[in-house]
Amino acid sequence: MTAHLLHHVAEGPPSAPPLLLGPSLGTSLALWDQIAPELSAGHRVIRWDLPGHGGSAPDLIGPGATVGDLAARVLDLADALGVDRFAYAGVSLGGAVGLHLAVHRPERLSSLAVVCSSAHFGGAAPWRERAERVRREGLDRLAASADARWFTPGFSVPRLVRDHREADPDAYAACCDALAAFDLRDRLAEITVPTLLVAGRLDPATPPAHLREIADAVPAATLVELAGASHLAPAQCPRAVLTALRTQLDGPPASGTAVRREVLGDAHVDRAQARQPPFTARFQDFVARCVWGEIWADPTLSRRERSMISLTALVAYGHHDELATHVRAARRNGLTPEEIGAVLLQTAVYCGVPAADSAFATAQRVLAEEAEEGEAAEEERRG
Repeated sequence: MTAHLLHHVAEGPPSAPPLLLGPSLGTSLALWDQIAPELSAGHRVIRWDLPGHGGSAPDLIGPGATVGDLAARVLDLADALGVDRFAYAGVSLGGAVGLHLAVHRPERLSSLAVVCSSAHFGGAAPWRERAERVRREGLDRLAASADARWFTPGFSVPRLVRDHREADPDAYAACCDALAAFDLRDRLAEITVPTLLVAGRLDPATPPAHLREIADAVPAATLVELAGASHLAPAQCPRAVLTALRTQLDGPPASGTAVRREVLGDAHVDRAQARQPPFTARFQDFVARCVWGEIWADPTLSRRERSMISLTALVAYGHHDELATHVRAARRNGLTPEEIGAVLLQTAVYCGVPAADSAFATAQRVLAEEAEEGEAAEEERRG
C-alpha cells in the first residue's frame, strides 16, 4: 500500500488538528525543515514529496499529468492516514494543489495557505518546453540555475539544490505538464475556505501580482507580502512565513493587556504599570504576550477553571501576595466565596494544612475588603 502513496513525514501529536504541507517543483519536504517542527507543537504536521522527488516513487505520475492528479494523490495519502479534514499550505506547485482542492474538494479543507504560487503559471508553452528539455537532457543544467530562480543573490540551501538535481527527470517533466495545464483563474471566486496568500516581493517565478490576483478574487482572502523573499520563502524567510501561518491556523494573537485587564481589573493593571521600571520592561512584555495573550486567552479552559488552577498553584508555592490578586481575579471570573473556599480546602489535602491555613487568611482578608468596598459603593449610590 505504501508504495502507492506519496512519501511523507508526520510530526506532532496524532490527536492534534492535521496540517498538510506541499512542496515546490524540484524540492522535497525539506523545504519545510525550519517551519514544520515549530508548527508540530500544536498540529499534526504531514509533509509530502512530489512524485519522483525526495522519497516518492517516480511512477506515481506520468506524461500529461494534471494538478488534479497530484491533488488526488494527496487525498489518497490523507485517507491512508485517517485524516478527513485538514488545513493545507503549499509552495508553488504545492500551492496549486491547494487551490485545486479548495475549488474541487472544499469539504476536505479547514483552511488554505498558498505560498509563492499562482492560479496560472505563465502559459503552457514554457512548461512544455522545459518538460521536453528535461526528458532529453536530465536535470543537471536546470539545477545549476536553481539558486537564481529560487533565492535572492548570495543565498542558497544546498540540500534543496541537491534535491533538484537528484529528482527523477521523467517525474519532474510530468509535473511540468501539470503546471502547463493549470489555470484556475475563472474558478477562484468559488473558494470558500479561509485563504492566506503569501508572496515574496523578489520572486521572479510567481511575482506578487500573481498572489494579488488570487487575493482579489477569493472572498475574504488575506495577502501577506514578504520583503526580501524570493520563490522559496519558507526556506529563505522561515520566521516570517511561520508567523503568517500561525495567524492563519490559530487566529491573531489576543491582546495580552486587554485580557489582563479583564481578569485583574483596570485599577490593578494601572498600578502595576505605573510602578514598572525600565529594568523589568522586557519581563513585563513577556508576561503580557505569553501569560495573558496566550495562556489566559486560550479558550480550551474557561477563566473560572483557570482561576481555580491559579489559586491552587499559588497556595502550593506560598505566593500569598499574588494569591490575594488572584482571589480578586477569581471573583471577577465568577467564582463565589464558597467556591473559593472549596478550592482552598482542596489545597489542604494536596498542598498541606499550613499552606491552606495561610491561604484562607489571605482570602478572608480580600473577601472582607471586597465586601466593605461593595457596602461603600452602595452607600454612595444611595446618596
